[in-house]
Amino acid sequence: MSKQDSPPDVGDPAIASKTPTLASVGGDAAAITTRTPPDESLLQYSVADSLAAKVPFVVTFATPKFCTSRTCGPVVDVVEGVRKQFAARGIRFIHVEVFQDNDPTRGYNRWMRQWGLRSEPWVFLVGGDGRVKAKFEGSVSQAELAAAVRAHLG
Repeated sequence: MSKQDSPPDVGDPAIASKTPTLASVGGDAAAITTRTPPDESLLQYSVADSLAAKVPFVVTFATPKFCTSRTCGPVVDVVEGVRKQFAARGIRFIHVEVFQDNDPTRGYNRWMRQWGLRSEPWVFLVGGDGRVKAKFEGSVSQAELAAAVRAHLG
């Protein structure tokens, strides 16, 4: 497996993926999230736009409805909970679904492939400099994620 086919490591540049947002799908949250109710607060920004704006962000790749593990659905809830804690700090929080057209039979989508992800869930913390500051594969608690956000993104 080449470096290109594996997830970015801490210190690596984040991948400038043009991930979908509510604006890019005309407000149709169901087109880009399987969470019920939709996690609209996590669908406001794309990874590429956040990198271009040099804004720190947290991005999770997970599918609440079609989890292949018991941990991926709750990870989106964890990210939403941490977003609420840090909402006033200018840190963006982004959720990206993992399957093409939210259909598990179609395989992982292009954003999963761009990031070299072969499983889910994943959470990456990216600094304003565009580099990965921390990452979590699999389950992460709200306390763990909040501590990492505090330590790495201010």
